[in-house]
Amino acid sequence: MPTWLLPENIADVLPSEARKIEELRRLMLDTFRTYGYELVMPPLLEYVDSLLAGAGQDTDLRTFKLVDSMSGRLLGLRADMTTQVARIDAHLLNRDTVTRLCYAGSVLHTQPSGLHATREPLQIGAEIYGHAGLEADAEIQELALASLALAGFEQPRLDLSHVGVLRAILAEDAAAKRDEQLLYTLLRSKDVPGLIDATADYNEQTRAALLALPNLYGDIDVLARAKDVLPALPGIARALAELAALAGSALGRAQIAIDLADLRGYQYESGAMFALYVPGLPNAVARGGRYDHVGEAFGRARPATGFSLDLRELARLLPTAERKHSIRAPWGNAPELREKIAELRKAGEVVIQSMPGHDNVQDEFECDRVLVLEQGNWILKNLG
Repeated sequence: MPTWLLPENIADVLPSEARKIEELRRLMLDTFRTYGYELVMPPLLEYVDSLLAGAGQDTDLRTFKLVDSMSGRLLGLRADMTTQVARIDAHLLNRDTVTRLCYAGSVLHTQPSGLHATREPLQIGAEIYGHAGLEADAEIQELALASLALAGFEQPRLDLSHVGVLRAILAEDAAAKRDEQLLYTLLRSKDVPGLIDATADYNEQTRAALLALPNLYGDIDVLARAKDVLPALPGIARALAELAALAGSALGRAQIAIDLADLRGYQYESGAMFALYVPGLPNAVARGGRYDHVGEAFGRARPATGFSLDLRELARLLPTAERKHSIRAPWGNAPELREKIAELRKAGEVVIQSMPGHDNVQDEFECDRVLVLEQGNWILKNLG
C-alpha cells in the first residue's frame, strides 16, 4: 500500500479549499460573538463514559474507541461536540444565569454520515443554556440561518419537527412505550408497512396517530392537518404551538417545511428540532434542537438548545476563492528592502520574496506587482 494513501472518506484539504473553510470559520465565530457567545475548546479525546453521557446510540456507533495506555480506561475520539460543551456548562462553568457558548473543531466518525461525506467533519456550533422558553430556540434558529447567509445561502429550506409529538402519543399506551426504539427507527425511515405490523396490538388511538405521522410532512399547513388527525393531548398541542411559533419567526428568511416523522436526534433531544438544507447537497447542512436532559449526566440538568454544521461540507458548495493580489519581491537582507517589505505587510499586503533560482508557483496568490530598486529607492511597479 502506498505510504501516501489515506483511509476511506478521509482527505487532505488543499490551499484554496482550506482558505474558504478558514474564512467561513472566522466569519461565523465573529458573528456568534456579536450575539454574546463565548468560545470554548473541548479536547479531542475523552473517557468514553464522559464523552457519550447523555448521547444517543447513533453517537456511540459513530465514535472511535481506544484504550488509554496510562490509565487502562476506554477513551473515545469525539464524534460530536455537543455533549462536551454541555459538560463544560454543567460541571466547569456552573453558572446560574443564561450561558451562551460556541465552538469549532474537528470531529471523527467511524462511518460517513451521508453520500460523499467526510469522516472528519469540521464542526462549528452554538448553544444556549439556562433558559427553557421558546426565545432560546428562536435565537438558535436565527443564528443558524445567519450562519448560512454568511456563506451566501439566503433562502435555505428549514425543516421543523418536535419530539414531543411522538412522546405524547407513546405515553398513552404502555405497549407502544415499550417499543419506543423500534417505532423511532420505523418512523425515521417512514417504513409504513413496518409500522402497520408493529402497531397491530396497540390501542386504536395510538395506532392511528402513529400511522398518521409519516404522512404529516409538507409546508406550514401540515400543522393544521396534524391538529385534525392527531389525538387532542396536551403534549401534542404544546409541540404544535411551538412549531408554529418557530416557523413564524423564520418566515421570509427560509422556505418552511414540517416533518413530524423526522426524528433524527430523537434519543437525546427534548423539544423542537430543525434541519437546514441548501441546493447542491442531499444531506442537511445544519441541525439543531433542544436537549434539556444532557447536562443531567454531569450532575446538573439545564435547559439547553443549540445547533451545529460541518464547515468542510458547506465550503464544498462555494465557488473557488479568488486568488489574492500580491507583491513579488527579490530575496535580500538589505535594511531598506526589509523595511519596505515590513511596511507593506503591516498595511495588509501579501509580499512574497522569490527564492534564488526559483519561480513562484502558488494556487492562492497572483503577483500583479513587483518591488524594484530604482535610484536607491524600493518602489512598486505593476506587472502586465
